[in-house]
Amino acid sequence: MKQQILSASILNCDFSKMGEEVHTAEAAGVDWFHLDIMDGHFVPNISIGPDIVVIIRKLTKLPLDTHLMISNPDDFIERFAEAGADKISVHVENNANIHKTLLNIQKLNKKAGIVVNPGTPVEMIYPLLHMVEFVLMLTVNPGFGGQKFLSEVLLKIATLSNKIQELGLDVGIEVDGGIDERTIPITREAGANIFVAGSSIYRNTLGIEAAVKRLKSV
Repeated sequence: MKQQILSASILNCDFSKMGEEVHTAEAAGVDWFHLDIMDGHFVPNISIGPDIVVIIRKLTKLPLDTHLMISNPDDFIERFAEAGADKISVHVENNANIHKTLLNIQKLNKKAGIVVNPGTPVEMIYPLLHMVEFVLMLTVNPGFGGQKFLSEVLLKIATLSNKIQELGLDVGIEVDGGIDERTIPITREAGANIFVAGSSIYRNTLGIEAAVKRLKSV
């Protein structure tokens, strides 16, 4: 059984109180912080850049799990690595040089991850599994927080999990999108072990501390 990891998505926090909310989530027991980097081209939204990652790096020593939803990741990998990202994940979609991109991440001594959109066949990444620490399976379409979980991705998670076992690889499966008390158990059963939670932590009426503890307990 792989270690279960809860990664708190910074995109959903109150940026006017980012320091306080990062510290509260860390004290409550989150394992990583997840950073969604969006450029307005690869996805129809814009979020944060390397300068904000520098600030977040100063707030916590926990791993920064940095998801690049950008059109030209190779132009920015080094900047995010220097800003303090520990893990950098990139999309297989629209990247003819994905092998080179993953090698670039590894050359910077960062952990590489590969991302699969809900509509992308998971078989596309099989030749790359030996190069990554984890696969990020998006359970919503990328670009916006607070979306409804797409249950059809569960079969893809299970298929991927079986393939990883078949190959004898130590590759984690991360899920992001609509992750909460209901969806953690079903994605875990399918094979996931890394859970990115945004709204269910930072917009939970229970408060951040209680939300994290509840998600860790399911």
